[in-house]
Amino acid sequence: MNYQKLDAALAMALNDVQNPQEPSLVVFIHTEPVLAPAANAVLENFGISGITSGKDVFTATLSPNAISQLSEQAWVKYLKLSQKLYLVNNKRSMGSFRF
Repeated sequence: MNYQKLDAALAMALNDVQNPQEPSLVVFIHTEPVLAPAANAVLENFGISGITSGKDVFTATLSPNAISQLSEQAWVKYLKLSQKLYLVNNKRSMGSFRF
């Protein structure tokens, strides 16, 4: 695995996965803008659809083994863990903060 291509959150999440074969991590795959047909085939084998010319960011739910394989590809720039975002003004996310 090429850890230089993983963001910190993804590297940490990989340590918490029980089954390295099970697709359980939603990631953004950042690639070179123009992919060779062989690269497209690799992405398709991992279940990634919507591969078009000029597109360089893909989203997929992958296993740690798949992430490891993709991180070794020269045309993959980096992999980033997708995380849930919350609205700042959402009352539930404010918890016990009082102004």
